[in-house]
Amino acid sequence: MSVADLALQRSKYKHLSDEEWRWFLQQVEGKERTADKLPTFASIPDWWYPVRLSCEQCSSELAARYKASLVSGETMVDLTGGYGVDTYFISEQFTHTDYVEQNAELCRIAEHNFSHKPISIHNTSAEEFLASAGQYDLIFIDPARRDSHGGKVFRLEDCTPNVVELLPTLLAHGKRLMIKLSPMLDLTQAVTSLSQVCWDIFVIAIKNEVKEVLLLSGGSGQITAIDLTQKDQAFVFSRGEEQNCILEIGNWKLENYLYEPSAAILKAGAYKLIAERFGLHKLDVNTHLYGSDTLIENFPGRIWRITEKQDLKQANVLCRNYPLTPEQLKKKLHLRDGGTAYVIGCRVNNKPTLFLAERIEDIHSKS
Repeated sequence: MSVADLALQRSKYKHLSDEEWRWFLQQVEGKERTADKLPTFASIPDWWYPVRLSCEQCSSELAARYKASLVSGETMVDLTGGYGVDTYFISEQFTHTDYVEQNAELCRIAEHNFSHKPISIHNTSAEEFLASAGQYDLIFIDPARRDSHGGKVFRLEDCTPNVVELLPTLLAHGKRLMIKLSPMLDLTQAVTSLSQVCWDIFVIAIKNEVKEVLLLSGGSGQITAIDLTQKDQAFVFSRGEEQNCILEIGNWKLENYLYEPSAAILKAGAYKLIAERFGLHKLDVNTHLYGSDTLIENFPGRIWRITEKQDLKQANVLCRNYPLTPEQLKKKLHLRDGGTAYVIGCRVNNKPTLFLAERIEDIHSKS
């Protein structure tokens, strides 16, 4: 029974007070909403779930486990504990963990959920905790990306806590720092704001949607773009490699295959290097699509085979650096959504161009 249907059954639970009834519904809804996202928690008897917003905003188990794989040591502290997903999984790499959270209710839930793990709960702010803290092998922090009115913010300095101001204190207490950023934040601007440290950057996607960006101190400044649903397709590079990559763009001729890098690679900014490493031709300076005569099967992203022109009534329409939106182009071409054909609008040599193509995986599924 869904929580919506269950909510209509209040009369069957007269033995519960209103407060107990709300808590009961919260637990049912929490498990219902996060069972796929957090399967380990769903399998633990008597696991407690927080309110809906905390469930919606938390990391997935897949992303949390990946973060845990990057670090290890004796002690770590999560200064923005929240629901505790990152705390739970990263703590498995450390002997002892401190969980810090301002929200008393989240602390109460964490106290229950972490009762059998070496995790200490602290109901206080990050700043207050650090004022009397010792040294940690790792400090993890996930600043809130909303202002006092609940609106989204897009600069690291506007997040809470302000890690730009807090950075000297973080460095004084942590041998390594891990900062979780929203994919909505400007990555270059964020790194510039924290330029006192050499950061390894991890752009993490799941099913070709960028979920989070990590900054990890103590590395060499490399950038890793990875889709956790395709772990063999991590793309690792440095900002210098991308900047120094010389790529001839222009005089592009029609080829057999089109490629679009994964969302993680595009967010990471490897626009030229992806072409160099896979022997592809970039269609235009500001068009992040690429071509080749022969198929590159291990390409980390989507691949299409260019097909001959034909009359279409149904197709998937994509626009990349094109003067029309997909909806406008669909209307202009009198197309319905769906099918296996793709119409791809983009600029090639600075000219608006249309391609008719089929996804490689769609082609394989028919054979």
